[in-house]
Amino acid sequence: MSLATLTPEWDDDERMEFMFSAFKENRDVNTTDWDSKMAFWTALVLKSCRQRGSVYVSLQELNMIFRRKEKSPLGLPTVLQSLARCGKIQKESEFAASVDCGWLSWGVGLLLVKPLKWTFSTLLGGSRVPPEEPFVVIELVKEKAAEVLGAYRSSDLGGSSVLSFAELSSVCSGVCADESTLCMALLQLQRDKQVTVSLHDGEKVVKFCQHGQDRVSPVSDVDVGIYQLQRSEKLLGERVERLELDAHKCKEEAKMLLREGKKSQALRCLRGRKRVEKRAENLLAKVESIREILDRIAQSQTDKMVIQAYQAGVSALKLSLKDVTVERAENLVDQIQELCDAQDDVNQTLSRGVAGAEGDMDELEEELKLLLDETKPDSISLLPEVPSGAVKHPGGTGLLDSLPDAPHGPIGICEQLKQLSVTDADWQQ
Repeated sequence: MSLATLTPEWDDDERMEFMFSAFKENRDVNTTDWDSKMAFWTALVLKSCRQRGSVYVSLQELNMIFRRKEKSPLGLPTVLQSLARCGKIQKESEFAASVDCGWLSWGVGLLLVKPLKWTFSTLLGGSRVPPEEPFVVIELVKEKAAEVLGAYRSSDLGGSSVLSFAELSSVCSGVCADESTLCMALLQLQRDKQVTVSLHDGEKVVKFCQHGQDRVSPVSDVDVGIYQLQRSEKLLGERVERLELDAHKCKEEAKMLLREGKKSQALRCLRGRKRVEKRAENLLAKVESIREILDRIAQSQTDKMVIQAYQAGVSALKLSLKDVTVERAENLVDQIQELCDAQDDVNQTLSRGVAGAEGDMDELEEELKLLLDETKPDSISLLPEVPSGAVKHPGGTGLLDSLPDAPHGPIGICEQLKQLSVTDADWQQ
């Protein structure tokens, strides 16, 4: 692991000389230097653990990881003590004991009660940290627990609420570096009520909280029965696969014996193949029976959920209709009908008023039109009558005498004048 990738200050000799020095006995001597050095090593410890995928730290391991130019940091014991006082790290046994889960009953020998020398020295104010004492980083344990839960839900076994510890270890092989890390993650999940771990016939069984549930329920007899059926289905399926392979080998061996001319031996191989296939068929029938039972159990659980939902719905409906009666509903309907009738009466009244106003407006428009016709002057009737004979100009030129008979009225005369193109010069003549 390259520490230069964790902090750019690692190659700065002057800066690292200060960081590798021991802490002052009294923080108040130089608060700034103390706090900056503590923040530097705290962040570096967390980064190194994440890079290694581990949730454990120990003084011995940190001295080896942070060794630089044949020197180890002198202040790491102080750093670990400070992290322990802040609750950021805990001893493995203390962390497990803080979870009310009976961890001693399902522990795999990884959670061991350490000597109490470090505990007594801490209580008495001592500063010595045993180099080999492992500590659990609480922040990293929580992160690892979330990763384990995500790996389980995204796996093929995510539909099974109960798994064996071996199956879970296989699912989380890419998440947890070792079995102890998985145990710490399970302890955190059990503390969060997302997992419960129990022993069944000497085998650890892990039950996960399912979607839609706030917390996991204890492992019941139904859970154990489902787990046993699923385990039997898996074992029988593996046995069927082996029998199918044996039948295939018998067939290939019979072909080879026939090519060699060993007919009797080939027949024996074929008889053996028939026996193997029959056993496989019997096991397949049992597997199908187990699957049918599992389907029925799943269906019954679904029915149970539906019944519970119905019960909840009935209870909610009763509460919502607690103050509702038929008489009250009929009274409300009558009141609504009365209000609707009153609104219809108001609308009819308003409609009659608008219609009468429109009728009055039509009469007024008609009267106004008659008045306009009476007061309009008849310009055509006021004009003098046009003589029927020839019209002569008083000057005596006789120009108008040549006009043909024009239609009555001044408009007809004007039209005839236009046709003759009478100009001002003609009139002057």
